[in-house]
Amino acid sequence: MTSSPHSPFPKNSLLKNPLLKNPLVVLAYSGGLDTSWCIPRLRAQADARVVTVTVDVGGMSAGERSEMAARSRSLGAIEHVHLDARATFFQEIVRFLIFGNVLRGAAYPLSVGAERSLQAREVARIAREMGAGAIAHGCTAAGNDQVRFEVALRTVAPEMAVLAPVRDEAPSREQEVAYLESLGFPVPASTGSYSINSGLWGVTIGGRETLQTHTTLPEAAWVRTRGAFDKGLQSERHVLSFERGIPCAWDGEALDPVALIERIDAQAAAMGIGRGIHLGETILGVKGRVAFEAPAATVILHAHRELEKLVLTGRQTLTKDLVARTYGDLVHEGQFLEPTCRDIEALLEHSQARVTGEVQLLFRTGSLFVEGVESPFSLRSASRALYGEAAGEWTPEDARGFSRIVGLPGMLHARAGEVSQA
Repeated sequence: MTSSPHSPFPKNSLLKNPLLKNPLVVLAYSGGLDTSWCIPRLRAQADARVVTVTVDVGGMSAGERSEMAARSRSLGAIEHVHLDARATFFQEIVRFLIFGNVLRGAAYPLSVGAERSLQAREVARIAREMGAGAIAHGCTAAGNDQVRFEVALRTVAPEMAVLAPVRDEAPSREQEVAYLESLGFPVPASTGSYSINSGLWGVTIGGRETLQTHTTLPEAAWVRTRGAFDKGLQSERHVLSFERGIPCAWDGEALDPVALIERIDAQAAAMGIGRGIHLGETILGVKGRVAFEAPAATVILHAHRELEKLVLTGRQTLTKDLVARTYGDLVHEGQFLEPTCRDIEALLEHSQARVTGEVQLLFRTGSLFVEGVESPFSLRSASRALYGEAAGEWTPEDARGFSRIVGLPGMLHARAGEVSQA
């Protein structure tokens, strides 16, 4: 691939940028096709020395981490930095997604995208420590991530130049593959066919099927749940425990949140739980569609919401749902660093003071069923009444009067209508 006459990266253009102190560029590196293409492209078009930084928010094996570092160096990076940010990701973002039961479009648990502001912040921190002249990312012009990265980078490092060669040169995936192959870096066919992003809270998959609204992915394209529906699996029962809203134990075994999420994800994925295709609004204002697999998120969010129903008042739930929707939108849109998020997080955290207890779960192939919940803070146990059976804190006379008062607005509305017709 050769640079077009109108390429935003003519040779040596980086060196002339007054914002750059030196030609050292720190690239946010996922190991995928786009960011892999960026390494030789930045070196060839900008005479840049490239350092790759992977902010690991989960979803990678030890072998994949090692392979990513080796790929970065083979493509020409002078150094690769791997930052394990899984615990930070949970502490700063995921736990609030749980507290708020955040599902975009009532379906999608922000499996990927919620971490972009965190990743951008950490990449900027490392770039500053290294004295880099620029930060680069591999986002396209057509997706949400370009906005997420750029908003965060301009918030935390406004003095740094931000480079986006994939967005600005707009190569097709086929052109990227051909370019890398021309340099002696063959790319697996699967990498070129689908855009796959994986993290602690799930994985997203984009490809030709998601560009339409009526087609689904072939079985081979799924990542974590692939083949689960072909095995005739037996149902399983599990118990998930929460302490102040945080998942803390699985089947009686206490685990730190990251280990617990990874354990649930593996077991639920094997049962085919957590698949979906989300269709909704993008930050850019157009409709977008993406397939996702979120086994652990699906289990934890469903269990958490059922436990909340037992221990929170109706008005607590209503208020929390209102602010959680806003929180999810802000995080999704790359506005995690917006101060409003801190205000909402304070409310969400306070709401979890009594969200402690156990949730009994039934796994069947492709489905999750909450069988029961219990908590020392149960509002159900606090009442002497039995719904539909016996009054407790009130008398039959109280019930009769209550119904008369509750029905009063409707009665007055009907009466006023009769008067106006007279």
